[in-house]
Amino acid sequence: MSESAVKHDDVKHNQAEHRFEIPLGNELAMLVYELRGDDIALVHTEVPKGDRGKGVAGKLTEAALQYAKSRHQLVIPECRFVTTYLKRHPEYRENVKPEYRK
Repeated sequence: MSESAVKHDDVKHNQAEHRFEIPLGNELAMLVYELRGDDIALVHTEVPKGDRGKGVAGKLTEAALQYAKSRHQLVIPECRFVTTYLKRHPEYRENVKPEYRK
């Protein structure tokens, strides 16, 4: 799957499992989150080895950040990928809980 083949529409929000998902054939890419009061902690991003570097984790992160923004939730970035993504996308800075802004 090329980077351009991964679209925002491919991301599914699985509320029961507290994660955002992209099905990739027989495998699943996901970003796991936890609700903490009014905030959302983005805990772990997992992409199958063969699909890394193709923009999958970025699409998961973008979907999670947009979800949090639409619900007026502040983000707690615990996942290393999410932290890196936020450094590259300062437009989401205001959505991050103040003590986690860098």
